[in-house]
Amino acid sequence: MPTEGGPIERLGYVTTHQLAVAVARKFRDMVRNVGVDITHIEKSQMNHVYPVDRSPEGKGPAADRRRDWRRPLISVRTKEFAVSKLWNDPHEALVGLLADGMTLAVGGFGLSGIPADLIDAVRDSNVKDLTVVSNNMGVDGKGLGVLLENGQVRKVISSYVGENKGFAAAYLAGTLQVEFTPQGTLAERLRAGGAGIPGFYTKTGVGTPVAEGKPTMVFDGVEYLLERGIVVDVALVHAYRGDLEGNLLYRHTARNFNPLVATAGRITVAEVEQLVDGYLDPDNVVTPGIFVQRIVTTTRAKDIEQRTTRPRTGN
Repeated sequence: MPTEGGPIERLGYVTTHQLAVAVARKFRDMVRNVGVDITHIEKSQMNHVYPVDRSPEGKGPAADRRRDWRRPLISVRTKEFAVSKLWNDPHEALVGLLADGMTLAVGGFGLSGIPADLIDAVRDSNVKDLTVVSNNMGVDGKGLGVLLENGQVRKVISSYVGENKGFAAAYLAGTLQVEFTPQGTLAERLRAGGAGIPGFYTKTGVGTPVAEGKPTMVFDGVEYLLERGIVVDVALVHAYRGDLEGNLLYRHTARNFNPLVATAGRITVAEVEQLVDGYLDPDNVVTPGIFVQRIVTTTRAKDIEQRTTRPRTGN
């Protein structure tokens, strides 16, 4: 058992659980000394661990609070200490993460696979001057379209306008900055950012307006242009199934950009339709939980962008 000399200095013969508890306690003491509070959890309880604003007034600038989240805390899980990624509702899941002028990546394709509840929570926060990275901006009144209608978006990085008339009108009127990126390039920029790759060369867009202002290089007699990887402050994704560790599984075409977006966020928040007991089968995991910091469940009915049915025949 640990002696009075301290749990770390002299452990002696201990079980792995006793060692884990000793390390967790030492970690708790260390982080408290550098201005981070850890919530103590009873054996049967789960709660959240998060940085606490240490400004003199107790409510520092939003940008300072956001910087606290640039590197997630170490996750400690024992019988005495636990870190839960599960939050009660979308609004609570975004507390402390949103700020004016931030960058936001959002999964989905049209209305398929969009984190609709989280998008609505962003709208309700009234943060503004957002730079939004997404394949497109939903439709009028649905999906990311609600952020445009609420005047919260300053710039969009996307591959096409889609079915959002408000998006097109704002772009043509010059009230919205838009950076159009070929769809495959956008996917690779998100993947590169999530993989820690600052940039890559591609032939796509060479000789077109897409290449304007971008460095080029010739490889084997062929010209390529340099595209930058994308890393954002917060990423929002939708998954079909998940577990408490943040492992995610997507369903059919609703997968689309979600796995790429999940890796590109400094902080990633996922809404899931089904939260399983225990863990997902590792062979089925698409997004590993290491990329996901917060989870919320959703029961919202899905909107269908274009409904097409066959004519009924007979009875």
